[in-house]
Amino acid sequence: MGRLITLATCSLNQWSMDFEGNLKRILESIRIAKEKGSKFRVGPELEVTGYGCQDHFLESDTYLHSWQVIEKILESDEAKDMVLDIGMPVMHKSVKYNCRIVISERKIVLIRPKIYLANDGNYREMRFFTPWTPRKVEDYYLPRMIAKITNQTTVPFGDCVISTLDTCIGCETCEELFTPASPHIFMGLDGVEIFTNSSGSHHELRKLNTRVELIKAATQKVGGIYLYANQQGCDGDRLYYDGSAMIVVNGDIVAQGTQFSLNDVEVITATIDIEDVRSYRARMVSRGIQAEGTPAYRREQVNMSLTHEDIDNNIHVRPSKTIPPFYHSPEEEIALGPACWLWDYLRRSKTAGYFLPLSGGIDSCATATIVASMCRLVVQAASAGNKQVIADAAYLAGDPSYIPTDPREFAGRIFYTCYMGSENSSYETRKRAKDLAQVIGSYHTDLNIDTVVTSIHGLFTLVTGKTPKFKVHGGTDVENLAIQNIQARLRMLLAYLFAQLLPWCRSIKGSLLVLGSANVDESLRGYLTKYDCSSADVNPIGAISKSDLKRFIAYAENKFEMPILHEFLTAVPTAELEPITEDYVQSDEADMGMTYDDLSLYGYLRKIKRCGPYSMFSKLVHHWGDDLKPTEVAAKVKRFFFFYSINRHKMTTITPSYHAEAYSPDDNRFDLRPFLYNASWKWQFECIDRSAMELERKESELQINSQVD
Repeated sequence: MGRLITLATCSLNQWSMDFEGNLKRILESIRIAKEKGSKFRVGPELEVTGYGCQDHFLESDTYLHSWQVIEKILESDEAKDMVLDIGMPVMHKSVKYNCRIVISERKIVLIRPKIYLANDGNYREMRFFTPWTPRKVEDYYLPRMIAKITNQTTVPFGDCVISTLDTCIGCETCEELFTPASPHIFMGLDGVEIFTNSSGSHHELRKLNTRVELIKAATQKVGGIYLYANQQGCDGDRLYYDGSAMIVVNGDIVAQGTQFSLNDVEVITATIDIEDVRSYRARMVSRGIQAEGTPAYRREQVNMSLTHEDIDNNIHVRPSKTIPPFYHSPEEEIALGPACWLWDYLRRSKTAGYFLPLSGGIDSCATATIVASMCRLVVQAASAGNKQVIADAAYLAGDPSYIPTDPREFAGRIFYTCYMGSENSSYETRKRAKDLAQVIGSYHTDLNIDTVVTSIHGLFTLVTGKTPKFKVHGGTDVENLAIQNIQARLRMLLAYLFAQLLPWCRSIKGSLLVLGSANVDESLRGYLTKYDCSSADVNPIGAISKSDLKRFIAYAENKFEMPILHEFLTAVPTAELEPITEDYVQSDEADMGMTYDDLSLYGYLRKIKRCGPYSMFSKLVHHWGDDLKPTEVAAKVKRFFFFYSINRHKMTTITPSYHAEAYSPDDNRFDLRPFLYNASWKWQFECIDRSAMELERKESELQINSQVD
């Protein structure tokens, strides 16, 4: 009958420039797709090289090695009797393109370059690639090593579609789904029944539903089958690609992969009745009218069908059923995404583990809890028989026969925590840090830094003859801040010392990666010391707000059965860098002059809503209109922008952080701003002041008039 087709898409944990590993994972995905009865497999964007190669895409070696990988795929047994859609960069007429390579029966059927490039947020594709012109097709001269295998000299290069004996396939690449005039609309009107989308799409909190709704809408309007493939994992930088491979038919999901996983290869399949697509489309007269007037795509022929007798002749094979979309809560996303990213970073860096300065506050607590989540995921994957996870854990443990079975025991091998107290530290924070380390199972040390601080103070006094004092002891603001910064920066130096030598103390080879724990709100405000413990190797919470971290800790308290976390939730956030007196205890929000909730709102408006000072005031004067006068709103906005601008330079050296929030102030590629500002914002602030005064004048007139009436 030729109606039922099994199709496969996948999520791969590729690694930039790891051609050998990437090839291995591609071949494994093809093998699994074949085993599941599919003749068609689609993979992620730029899967041959890894998506995040950045300026390596400017190197000719990258293109040579990509073709060498294609050579291996063409020669492989896995490629037999399959139609493959594979992503890699291609240079055509000395111009670089982000391409899909469609292979069938050891021949290259089509090279389809990306038409609409991602060039905002974290993406800079136009730095590396050139967009292709819609409907344009040229001849591409194959490298000789490929021509020898395929017996082809040239192949089509351009915006074509693929016709098999039983259906028609069209390719989209990532960003093209998000554009207003997506290619699938015109391909669908021209009779394309299967759309592929190969993506390199990263995780952000609460973002997946946007992607899912776009994928569903793609075929809800035009009908058809949509195969979405994505990378999954850390491929070498701040982003975590969050998988969620998906198959959608006529707007309904029939298969969905995991968003977070330690599996390097995940293949999902669905069996579909192709007649459902034709029936769905035929019912719409208006679609037929538009389709009749749509220019035809050039079609490249593949002399095979995607259906096969094993399916058609088996009455027990049924089309895949519709399923609802699955979403994690934001708290689950924080528990899983950064944990998976940390695991990839640790195993691929070949270091001995992680070191975390554990302060007894909620930020370092959240970082430690994410590492605990990572250990839980490793044990779960090992118990499920994940060979790669078991091999990586054994390498980290220094024991080839080791298999992790207990998260606390595994944490004791690879996670080191240290409380660096001073005379300004409280008993409560020291105890919370110790208790949390015990619950997680980390190798914990506890020390006082007073002798080191005193020696630095003594050196300064010896050289200058001056002795700086804390403000509570009669010192100036300058003295007070300098003394606090000495403590903070010494903790960074000690963190790296202990990270290098603690494994040696335990007769373990290698050194540790230092974890940072500054949240996104503090980075935005600049409430951190440059080169203090915010300076580390990586930071899993650097793009997560304090509000979200609190919700995560509340979730983890129950989910991970860690009652100690409740103590962190109820504690007042404090840096503990100043002496505690009868009438003074240092508080983060008091120091900053603004609340964490306010900071989250400022960050959202500044980055996501693209507000300068005046636009931010114009929005907040209505948002806070019931509680604050316009001049009070003006004062809050001006205070934020003053501190944001004088501290912006700190973002140029900020620790690489897991990208989780769209308002991240990370200066590297994502949030591009000056770091030397005129902090007076004279023109902008005067506009705010005039507007605030005028609004209050009008409000006063309204009140007077209402009394007269």
